[in-house]
Amino acid sequence: MSPVDGLLVLDKPAGCTSHDVVARCRRIYGQKKVGHAGTLDPDATGVLLVGLGQATRLLQYLSGLSKRYAGEVVLGVATSTLDAQGTETGRWDMTDVTLEVARKAALTLTGEIAQVPPMVSALKVGGRRLHELARAGIEVERAARAVTVSRFEVDLACPAEADAPAGPGPVLAIDVVCSSGTYVRSLAADLGAALGGGAHLRRLRRLAVGSYGLEESVSLGTLERMVDPAGVVLRPLEALRGMARAVVPGDVAAAVGHGKVLPVAALRGWGAEGPGPWAVVSEEGTLLAVYEAHGPQQAKPAVVLASAAADGALS
Repeated sequence: MSPVDGLLVLDKPAGCTSHDVVARCRRIYGQKKVGHAGTLDPDATGVLLVGLGQATRLLQYLSGLSKRYAGEVVLGVATSTLDAQGTETGRWDMTDVTLEVARKAALTLTGEIAQVPPMVSALKVGGRRLHELARAGIEVERAARAVTVSRFEVDLACPAEADAPAGPGPVLAIDVVCSSGTYVRSLAADLGAALGGGAHLRRLRRLAVGSYGLEESVSLGTLERMVDPAGVVLRPLEALRGMARAVVPGDVAAAVGHGKVLPVAALRGWGAEGPGPWAVVSEEGTLLAVYEAHGPQQAKPAVVLASAAADGALS
């Protein structure tokens, strides 16, 4: 199989890390250049964006997209990891918590809030990931970070037949839309604290990253069974579907392929809007580069795709 450039929208299964997914994609496509935009917890499922080939250089523009999650908050039981995989660290009788009270508490955790990253996160402190320190029994101070929770909807969860007794309180189904860097397990724990007790998260599922949702995703199992897995890869331009574009004429496309600095006014004349970054596209619809503002009047390429340079040499 020839090297593939583009974006995969994967439905990650439970029980594997985002790094595991990247390793499996390397085997499926037979290429080393594979990366992901935003870690998803091993026991979580749902949308994981995976870049292939030259599109790995575009993942920096996807990692900051908003996320949407569904999950369940078990009231009355706190755990060491803030989710169902941890050991129990506290128990409260929260059987009298009503849905109305829970919804009011969720509203206090909506908007711009300060959130302390959990010790089980992949965030690095002093050069080491927090979850590595946690496994070694080390807890360190973590500075609170500002995140934005634009939706935190709460309802009563429908119990599944396989559910064990959840604990001394109701189980809440949640629908969360939040900024990149938000820890939903921390939201669950904070909701429990706001209700006068404790809680943990279970069955976390990422429904969307930006405009990429489950409806266009493919499972790893399906991908591994495909005769032509390249057929489900979105082309590089689709990896930047939300970015403002400038469609440049052929002579300019050749210069872009070689990293030429361009006037911002010229980019605007070719359709670019906003402060940047801008996707610079050929008249044939091929992504050539991503340009960013360099001062008030000029724009410089932050990423030039290798194919763009080749196209320029042939034009």
